[in-house]
Amino acid sequence: MSKPILWIVIPCYNEEQVLPITAPMFLEKISGLAAQGLVSEKSRVLFVNDGSKDKTWELIQSFAAQDEHYIGISQSRNRGHQNAVLAGLMEALHSGTCDVTISIDCDGQDDINAMDEMVKKYLDGAEVVYGVRSRRDTDTFFKRFTAEGFYHVMNALGADIVFNHADYRLISTRVLESFADYREVNIFLRGMVPLVGFKSEVVTYERHERLAGESHYPLSKMLALAFDGITSLSNKPIRLITGSGIFVSLISFIGVIWAIVCAAMGSSVAGWASIVCIVCFMSGVQLVCLGVIGEYIGKIYMETKARPRYIISERTWAPYERKYHG
Repeated sequence: MSKPILWIVIPCYNEEQVLPITAPMFLEKISGLAAQGLVSEKSRVLFVNDGSKDKTWELIQSFAAQDEHYIGISQSRNRGHQNAVLAGLMEALHSGTCDVTISIDCDGQDDINAMDEMVKKYLDGAEVVYGVRSRRDTDTFFKRFTAEGFYHVMNALGADIVFNHADYRLISTRVLESFADYREVNIFLRGMVPLVGFKSEVVTYERHERLAGESHYPLSKMLALAFDGITSLSNKPIRLITGSGIFVSLISFIGVIWAIVCAAMGSSVAGWASIVCIVCFMSGVQLVCLGVIGEYIGKIYMETKARPRYIISERTWAPYERKYHG
């Protein structure tokens, strides 16, 4: 078996502070894997600029000019982390020269040494290898509680998602060819990749502190990503609303019978407090239900538009005669 060509796919958004630190680390890892005979020397480090407003793209261009192992693409505007990862994966697939990809963030938090074990598992026959955090000691209690709670909720809703896995994973181009047929506009990769199937393995690693710069994923973005994941992968929330509606209707029917019986026995007492409480409760339930239904309708609206999920405006290399977008 010939040595596979590996592309490390790295999404970047306003990372001018951390890129000078981590870019040499990724290049060193490629060289190390090649020296061990695990991957080809034609392997590449692919940076995906997600519409950064700082000098991230200029740095990527300078890296590419210094070493042929660095290549980069730039999106026409910021489209979010998931779309940036997807753009890099599809770029690798359409290049025609890539055998396997590893997606990883550029902040240095994910242990790049786990790539060795990932590649070895690929050579042993695995088509997908998930990087899974062994522990969350570096997280605050709130972040650890909410993150692990999210995975439990996703699994309870029927989504096939790997516990404590984010977007650090190895995917072969064989899997990517099948994954390219998934044309959703609202994408949640950590839930979609398991849907493709194929033989998969897990590699555990310890996550470190960010090497430089600031996180671009505050609580609001994490919550938005979690809600997108739930509504993109499961329709159980709609079914829960239906079940809740039936339950509340039964309780209300019992309450009506109770009120009629009390009125017939002459023991009913007029009062506005109980009425106000019931009205407020039911109004709140209805608004929450409408919000969840509206979220699904909004996703249907976006899917019917079938807009491109990413558009590549610039490249540091020119493998195609035309620009690909997905």
